[in-house]
Amino acid sequence: MSAAAHVAKKYMFAIATVYMCYLTHGIQAIILSQNKVNFYTQWGYTDAAAGAAAVSIAITLTGVGKFVSVWLGGEISDRIGRKIPAVTGSILYVICFALLLITDNFYLACFAGFFSGVATSGFWDGALYPAIAEANPKYAGSSTIGIKAVISVSGIVYPLISAMNSGETWHINIWIPIILSGICVVFAALTPFAYDDKRKETTDEGSGAKNEAEAEIQAAKDAMLQKPTALTNFVTLFFGFVIMFIMYGAQQYTKAFGQNNLGLDEVAAAGLTSIYTVGSIIAVLFWAFMMGKLRWNPIKVILIDGILAALALIVVIVALPLNLGAGTVYFGIAVLGFSAAGGMLQTGVTLRQQMCPGPRGRNVGMYYTFMGFASVFLPFIVGFMTTSVGETQAVWVMMILLLVASLLSVLMSAYVCLQYKKQFGYSAMARMKDEYAE
Repeated sequence: MSAAAHVAKKYMFAIATVYMCYLTHGIQAIILSQNKVNFYTQWGYTDAAAGAAAVSIAITLTGVGKFVSVWLGGEISDRIGRKIPAVTGSILYVICFALLLITDNFYLACFAGFFSGVATSGFWDGALYPAIAEANPKYAGSSTIGIKAVISVSGIVYPLISAMNSGETWHINIWIPIILSGICVVFAALTPFAYDDKRKETTDEGSGAKNEAEAEIQAAKDAMLQKPTALTNFVTLFFGFVIMFIMYGAQQYTKAFGQNNLGLDEVAAAGLTSIYTVGSIIAVLFWAFMMGKLRWNPIKVILIDGILAALALIVVIVALPLNLGAGTVYFGIAVLGFSAAGGMLQTGVTLRQQMCPGPRGRNVGMYYTFMGFASVFLPFIVGFMTTSVGETQAVWVMMILLLVASLLSVLMSAYVCLQYKKQFGYSAMARMKDEYAE
């Protein structure tokens, strides 16, 4: 058995723990938007437009929590290990969901949203993304993209559960993530993490894992023909903003688009979100195979995804003016799910580490800081537009902005493809060579 296979077998429970946490995060990411009416009614809003804007503000505060905590979280995780942040994030999830369950105060709900963002990016992302790569080093990219698969499972199932329990029993929709978060606490407390174990193997605490990580980083740098340019450094981070902008917009507002722009009822609109997520799960399986078995380069995947996302959004945007029917929109949304939410965000993390090697926690933290900014910016502008011109027009404009972001992603990908050949000596479209493969 190879050393990499032995590590993967030894830390299988760590991989399961990471997936359990992100299954729960898949609900956290959409719980406010999927229960929008019930939440703003519980908070005391009677006007639909004002209530929708309030929910957008709460979603914005979730993004603020991610934005202010993620870079620091990655640094802390590199210093103290993966277990403490994993357990802390899980406990915060329990507290935040419980607060959403009981509070009728909008500001307390925003407080819960903020700290759920801190729990996600400040504790989980900074610890669990590196942890899964360390638990399965040979197939780090495929394991990381698997995170998107479990998030997508929540994205398919939860909107349907939420729609079916939209009446008096709607609090079930909050109890579900509370229970899952409790399971995450137990899993995170019990599981061994590779990075933490390496820290314990030396009497000089942390130096063993640190020295091994530094050697790995230096080997990756030595394999390059030239150092990454300043623009490459920026672009590989800015992918976090652009990809998150596209994915977050579709994830949070697909249901609102179905209800306001397509005239669908609650269940049918939730089905639109589920179709989007089905597309993402198909993509996760497809790209995991292409990257893991056929050694496709991460930037090749991101380039193709960007092109598909742009085409899908064009279909969605022109379908209504041209009276192409709801079926065309459903198809476009499915393709959008395949391209924007099929692991492109997670693939960007792998790309960042490949093009600009550095401490994993730090690279994840910086990348997710850009992601956090997108998760703040998008709901803020949608909330502002909702107040100004109404939710129907606001969501329509948002779709156009997503198209612009997709086109920008294609341009950025083309640039990185050119730089890849300069750094590694062969085309990004070719099969990854073993010394650079995950």
